[in-house]
Amino acid sequence: MTPPLRRTLLTAVALTTVLAAPCLTAPAAAGTDPWVRAWGENAQGQLGNGGLAAQQTATAVTGIARDDVRELSAGGGGAGAAANPFAVALLKDGTVKSWGSNATGQLGNGTLVGQPVPVTVAGLWGVSEVSAGANHALAVKAGRVLAWGSNAKKQLGTGLDTTNPYRTPVPVQSLDEVRDVGAGCDFSVALRQDGTVWTWGSGANGRLGTGANTDRDTPQKVPDLTDVESVSVGCDHVLALTADGTVKAWGRNTEGQLGNDSTADSNKPVDVAYLDAVAEVFATSASGFAVLDDGSLAGWGKNSDGQLGDGTKSHRTTPVVLDQLRGVQQVAGGADFTIAALDDGSVIGWGANAAAQLGDGTTTSPATTTVTLPPGSGITRVTTTITGKSGYAY
Repeated sequence: MTPPLRRTLLTAVALTTVLAAPCLTAPAAAGTDPWVRAWGENAQGQLGNGGLAAQQTATAVTGIARDDVRELSAGGGGAGAAANPFAVALLKDGTVKSWGSNATGQLGNGTLVGQPVPVTVAGLWGVSEVSAGANHALAVKAGRVLAWGSNAKKQLGTGLDTTNPYRTPVPVQSLDEVRDVGAGCDFSVALRQDGTVWTWGSGANGRLGTGANTDRDTPQKVPDLTDVESVSVGCDHVLALTADGTVKAWGRNTEGQLGNDSTADSNKPVDVAYLDAVAEVFATSASGFAVLDDGSLAGWGKNSDGQLGDGTKSHRTTPVVLDQLRGVQQVAGGADFTIAALDDGSVIGWGANAAAQLGDGTTTSPATTTVTLPPGSGITRVTTTITGKSGYAY
């Protein structure tokens, strides 16, 4: 990731008091607790604690110490039998663990049986990146991409059968020198070392960025997009941060998640308006966030439950600056909520909380922000199920 760069300032919109102080109801400090933490919905064991009960506060994922984790990504979510919530953890030794729903083979352990505690993804070692989508997962090993789970929309990129789930990792065709991957709802994204972006799977809403809305069973380069430093993938939209600090977006835009002052989908990359020289971007389920050089955060997109944290419940088609939220290390968000890891070791959240997805010990949606884990917890990163109501911190 490039260091923060100078950027054009955005106009703040009624944000002087929003996010100024978190609510006073906070869970106990994690202290020296070494475990990955998880909370919220858990009907299919996606919290990895051996049970199926929802959790209103952050509980330990069985046997996964955060010091051993290089990256954690959670997928699936939503309600009903097809929700398929699960999580994958890349350990620092290059192996991958997974837990939760396994209806489409997304745990990669050779079965279709769900697991409420972590199991090992079959045959994986030397892995450098992972990502969980709605019902499939991706991993990078020696610059090549491996995929497993559902292939119903060709999101595994194998060029093979699209009806049967793949219960163990299989190679994605025709890609090498890949440095990062992102799995969305029924599609996949890869960032190569040369700064180009490649996509495959469902083409609905233009989420492949190739200029067409058709599905692809093998990777195709996103045209006219170069010098990309990082990508972040939502359910059905993509954000790309370029080397000059600008942000490109494509895919679904019904709630303004492309940030281009429009609600029209785009099957080609467009500029997120009023942003340049951005340091980091994060795509949540249907929103986007950018870290600014003054340490504050800008957000845009879906906001029906206050998940942008701007004090409203109106969708935002262009970024608004959250001036009072500082020290953000990472942002993640599911169906109707957002969480952030701050530089003091705390985790805070905002938006809906009826399913305890904010992990503050209540099911009450806060007026501003609420504390999931207090300062000094040792947490530096967060993730959520992509369309669900479960959160993770490590």
